[in-house]
Amino acid sequence: MTKIDPYLHAALLLQGAGKEITKDSLLSVLKAAGADANEAKASVLVEAVKGVNFEELLKAAVAPVAAAPAAAPAGEHKKEEKKEDPAKQEAAAAEGLASLFG
Repeated sequence: MTKIDPYLHAALLLQGAGKEITKDSLLSVLKAAGADANEAKASVLVEAVKGVNFEELLKAAVAPVAAAPAAAPAGEHKKEEKKEDPAKQEAAAAEGLASLFG
């Protein structure tokens, strides 16, 4: 499984809680989680997420994972198609999100 940066997790947590993403708030979340907190990394992430619409970004990232295949009409039998593993789809979505913050 791909490791996601703890700074990104902290930013998402703050966003979800309706809190402003600042260097101090990121450092507080990281320290509370027991992670190493680097002020320079926190500053870089704060600058990187300025103006980012997290709600739209997350909707775009989880939409492929949440999409369910349509049911075939009664009486029609389709050959079962090979389906991509949902865990792989989720990992790909998380990788895409993580790549935004380098």
